[in-house]
Amino acid sequence: MDILDKIYKSLIADDYIKDQTLGRIKYYEYPETGDVTEPFIVIDPINPPDPSDYGSNKWMKYDYLIQIDVWSSNRKITDAIADKIRDIMWEVFGFSQKPGPQAYDKDTGVFRDARRYRGTLYRDDLDSL
Repeated sequence: MDILDKIYKSLIADDYIKDQTLGRIKYYEYPETGDVTEPFIVIDPINPPDPSDYGSNKWMKYDYLIQIDVWSSNRKITDAIADKIRDIMWEVFGFSQKPGPQAYDKDTGVFRDARRYRGTLYRDDLDSL
């Protein structure tokens, strides 16, 4: 299961996120702070998916911990995008938000909102078990 691709597709399905960040949603790649003239989103798994929820001696689900950063030079846009992401992660995946860092770099004027999301999803290959 490619959770990063699923998250990406869910994010760009939202008109606001798509309008604000299309072409600037990345996996693992953080922007240079001097290059943040438009909002960026970075999707970063914190750890590999862990097997969970066992039945008949087989694991049924993956447990995920994902961090999604929003970088922007506008605090209100940063917050609005991060809130939309929070809603999508809950509504589409059932992932709850966990604490993550927030920062402002006064030298570059960049706001960073890094939220973490935890949840479980059923394996894609359950039919073949």
